[in-house]
Amino acid sequence: MAIYGSVRRLVGDLSLLDSTLFANLLQSCLKSKSLRDTSRVHARLIKTQFATEIFIQNRLIDVYAKCGRLNDAQKLFDRMSQKNTFTWNSIISAFTKSGFIDEAARLFGSMPEPDQCSWNSMVSGFAQHDRFEEALEFFVQMHKEDFVLNEYSFASALSACAGLFDLKIGTQVHGSISKSPYSSDVYMGSALIDMYSKCGSVFSAQKVFDGMITRNVVSWNSLITCYEQNGPANEALVFFMRMMDFGVEPDEVTLASVVSACATLAAIKEGLQIHARVIKFDKFRDDLILSNALVDMYAKCGRIREARLVFDRMPIRTVVSETSMVSGYAKAVSVKAARLMFMKMTEKNVVSWNALIAGYTQNGENEEALKLFCLLKKESIWPTHYTFGNVLNACANLANLQLGKQAHTHVLKHGFRFESGPESDIFVGNSLVDMYTKCGSIENGYRVFENMVDRDKVSWNAMIVGYAQNGFGNEALGLFKRMLLSGEKPDHVTMIGVLCACSHAGLVEEGRRYFCSMTKEHGLVPSKDHYTCMVDLLGRAGCLDEAKKLIECMPLEPDTVIWGSLLSACKVHRNVEIGEGVAEKLLELDPNNSGPYVLLSNMYAEVGRWEDVVRVRKLMRQRGVVKQPGRSWIEINNQVHDFMVKDRNHPSRKEIYKLLKILTSQMKRAGYVLDAERPSTIDSETNEFDDRLCNLTEMEVVAAVG
Repeated sequence: MAIYGSVRRLVGDLSLLDSTLFANLLQSCLKSKSLRDTSRVHARLIKTQFATEIFIQNRLIDVYAKCGRLNDAQKLFDRMSQKNTFTWNSIISAFTKSGFIDEAARLFGSMPEPDQCSWNSMVSGFAQHDRFEEALEFFVQMHKEDFVLNEYSFASALSACAGLFDLKIGTQVHGSISKSPYSSDVYMGSALIDMYSKCGSVFSAQKVFDGMITRNVVSWNSLITCYEQNGPANEALVFFMRMMDFGVEPDEVTLASVVSACATLAAIKEGLQIHARVIKFDKFRDDLILSNALVDMYAKCGRIREARLVFDRMPIRTVVSETSMVSGYAKAVSVKAARLMFMKMTEKNVVSWNALIAGYTQNGENEEALKLFCLLKKESIWPTHYTFGNVLNACANLANLQLGKQAHTHVLKHGFRFESGPESDIFVGNSLVDMYTKCGSIENGYRVFENMVDRDKVSWNAMIVGYAQNGFGNEALGLFKRMLLSGEKPDHVTMIGVLCACSHAGLVEEGRRYFCSMTKEHGLVPSKDHYTCMVDLLGRAGCLDEAKKLIECMPLEPDTVIWGSLLSACKVHRNVEIGEGVAEKLLELDPNNSGPYVLLSNMYAEVGRWEDVVRVRKLMRQRGVVKQPGRSWIEINNQVHDFMVKDRNHPSRKEIYKLLKILTSQMKRAGYVLDAERPSTIDSETNEFDDRLCNLTEMEVVAAVG
């Protein structure tokens, strides 16, 4: 009303010496964002001698644009008979800030004499609307036209480099900043740290930080976030403590980054301490981003009760906090609880779906994971690379090649190329390789591997391990040599695949050499898994004494797995002497495991030591050890058949056992002879040790009946 009164007094008043009063009125309109008052001031202005004044018209364009009336600003601009650089800058700035970047570019191209402000508007406008390549093009052209680059030019260019993850151009921009008056500017230093962080260059970010003369909370936040996002996450906590030691007060951005680092590290103790600090300050309690980070931290640490308390106290909840709760329930409570939380979500995005699918896969409920994927498709949710990673993992766990091929078809339809970049999808290709090799389709796995645009260490490992597990030892070793020639360095998983390949191919000497090369050539310290592979390799080759000495000399405490591998080898090679000692070790480590009893008993039986067979069996009964009966599965016509020894539940059991008798007769005629020397009393006591043959023939029978 005050503005309106001032406007009314101006009617017909021709005594004003200049347009200052109109400029002040327009400034008041801008502060109040009042379009109505702006129109009134404009209406009065038209009746004065200042109606064609460029200065006041420029102010009108600026106010109209900032009040959301871009059309009125454009009309006024078009009607102006005279325009200056400020006029052009006002309308260009109005278009860039409103998101009409192409129109701004058209106007810029028509501008008679653009200045530094005009160029900066174009660089920042394109950068702010994620058109990073064009922002850098304007930045480069601005430099070529010999315009002075200032802090606004550099900040927008660094933002564009960060958006493109373009470290090369970002480094060049850094070089230009170093030669400018802004090399020591604290805000420019923070922008550089942020750019290097988003480009994944932690070393460069740290170097910029170390070289800063002065730092503020933004500088510290940029470096802490750099370590939180790129790792190692524990360094984020280290620099948070240093920040506190320097007396810099953290803000909500600092705390959210540090809480996220605690989530990555599962550092619940530090997370609780930071949460306590948050509670002490009212300004942080209701911060949405910080609250989401706390929920996520507690959920990833398996502290679902604390996560729920934070979640329930949030005045506003988003899909981010709800998705964190879904993941937390799946990890710490049950997938059922996670599904219930998922169903209650008011808004679901693909991240929410991925969290629940991952929960099912991680809990071994692979069929439910695939059903949920089908439901996702029905809901017209566009799956991401994370979705397919989990779906392919479920297919691999089920060893279901048919479903795996269907998932592969979806992957191809969604245009995945398995290449690195801002949204790298290499791990989808890795998941495909893993799925095919676990399903026994080694040719398809290798075809995917060869057609990947880019590969990482996991790609090589998946194929090498896949070859090894499917008995293609020589192919695995050949691929390992290719890996080394490509410049990719092996890790512990690689060497497990290599040693496993040597074991399956019977390449003892090569296995010894590769085992020694781990430390000498690749700087890898062998773990228990590597020693287990070596024991398996030596055991298969009959080098039992060497295998036993290797176990006794290893710097790690041998577990039941490694001793069990040697015991199995002793049974294969009928070395009762070493086998007895190994069995004693196993019975000391795990007296309730039926495996060592069974292997030892079978060894005694094969050499005719029936009294020892009875002794082992009695020892099992005395200790209450029960051998779980053998179990077999076979899929026929998309139906899975499940069998156990002495099974009487299958609907086709009569036909199965009838055919089993026929097969047994054929086996005898072919020369198979039962252990004739075994006493009948021992047969009744030890018959459950011989269920493997029964299961194998049952599978053959079902195949014949099916």
